Amino acid sequence: MDSYLASVVIFLALLALVSGWMIVAYNRLVRLRNRVDAAWAEVDVQLSKRHDLVPNLVAVVRGYAAHERQTLDEVVEARGAAIAARGPQDQAHAENMLTGALGRLFAQAEAYPELKADQNFEELQARLETIENTLAMAREAYNLSVLGYANLTQTIPTNFVAWLDGFEPREFLSAEEGERAVPHVELPPAAAPSS
Repeated sequence: MDSYLASVVIFLALLALVSGWMIVAYNRLVRLRNRVDAAWAEVDVQLSKRHDLVPNLVAVVRGYAAHERQTLDEVVEARGAAIAARGPQDQAHAENMLTGALGRLFAQAEAYPELKADQNFEELQARLETIENTLAMAREAYNLSVLGYANLTQTIPTNFVAWLDGFEPREFLSAEEGERAVPHVELPPAAAPSS
């Protein structure tokens, strides 16, 4: 009877140890999943600020460059698509389209010295730059959170707990092909030194 009792005690001790480990692993997975969600929420906040700024920027540019209608329409359309996008990958694609449209808008704004000197335009441009910098940091924090979560859900032995409890993988925010390309810049030839 003593060996039977010892076997039961060992079994219960192992069961308690495995159960304790599963609880710790589950709680860690929940914390990481919540960190990913919080990081995405910060990205979403910055994207909302960016989206709110775009109509004001379009209105200021429209006053100076009314004949640039196609570019202004592209910006408005890209903003609408960005607002409607759901999920990190769809959102990233839509935001890349908006970034491209805004880039074309700012490139065309260079042809209007009065617009570049406009106080509202300068302020909106500065605010957009601040938002873009904050957004870059928020995207980095999101991707780091997704990395930690992915590492835990895909490595042994916690992947068993993740599978058992239905922890779904999360998507990384990645640059699209156009963002990876190095821009081509042509500089005017240097003036010959005068002798």
